Amino acid sequence: MEPSVSIIFIIVGAVVAISLFLYILPVNLWFTAQLSGVRINLLNLVLMRLRRVPPSLVVNAMITSTKAGLNITSNEIETHYLAGGHVNNVIKALISADKANIPLDFKLATAIDLAGRDVFEAVQLSVNPRVINTPPVAAVAKDGIQLIAKARVTVRANINQLVGGAGEETILARVGEGIVSTIGSSTSHKEVLENPDSISKVVLSKGLDSGTAFEILSIDIADIDIGENIGAKLQTDQAEADLKVANAKAEERRAIAVAFEQEMRAKAQDARAKVIEAEAQVPLAMAEAFRNGNLGIMDYYKMQNIQADTEMRGAIAKPGSSSGKTDKK
Repeated sequence: MEPSVSIIFIIVGAVVAISLFLYILPVNLWFTAQLSGVRINLLNLVLMRLRRVPPSLVVNAMITSTKAGLNITSNEIETHYLAGGHVNNVIKALISADKANIPLDFKLATAIDLAGRDVFEAVQLSVNPRVINTPPVAAVAKDGIQLIAKARVTVRANINQLVGGAGEETILARVGEGIVSTIGSSTSHKEVLENPDSISKVVLSKGLDSGTAFEILSIDIADIDIGENIGAKLQTDQAEADLKVANAKAEERRAIAVAFEQEMRAKAQDARAKVIEAEAQVPLAMAEAFRNGNLGIMDYYKMQNIQADTEMRGAIAKPGSSSGKTDKK
């Protein structure tokens, strides 16, 4: 029993040793690369292990690129992997770009990939343009009528602008700005409804795709709806505002008039008080005249008669008095 157990341990140890040797020295992978026409040193595969780079990833990428006619070295692939890039995605993008005659080299592809963009999707977008639907854009023509337009923007990726270029949001914002500007410069909303393609021509002529990661191929107006009569609404609001201002000014003038009337009444009351005060001085003056001998009793009676006669004449002269009616008869 003891010799057989030792043999089993020896066999297991040999298998483990061989597996470990083949893992450190990937002969099968090297042999596959040689059969595929990829010239790579076996020592480089061992060093890849030590640098924590999967040799299978590098070899498979080199096999794929070599079969596609691309000249990419193992050092370039290894460097991109260590930089955190997606090697397989870059290789697929290079192959697609080469087949579609799109100028794209390994350096630009890795830069796009490391910038966070999907380089393979970008190449596909260059071959198959994408249609972007803009949200409803509201604008007002010079005649005050609001128009609500929707557009379809056909774009394709601009490979050379993918690094540092603006995205779809910028395209939508610029197209919306162009639509608002074009409708706003139109004399009448009827002109826009009759020729909606005029919006597309004006917007396209502005070069809205400059500095973006896309190239605008066409802008098509999908729908235009008539909104509110903004001009009439503004005039109505202005009229209401003017009415409020006029009412406020009228109320101010009325308040001034009321204040002036109250002031005049106060002055009249003050004048009456002064008259009453002056009349109160008459009896005192008469008494003083009697004491000083300047006024006699007969003079006083004559004055009383004159006052009575004056009051009688005033009563007769009043319209509607009984004496007046008798005289008329």
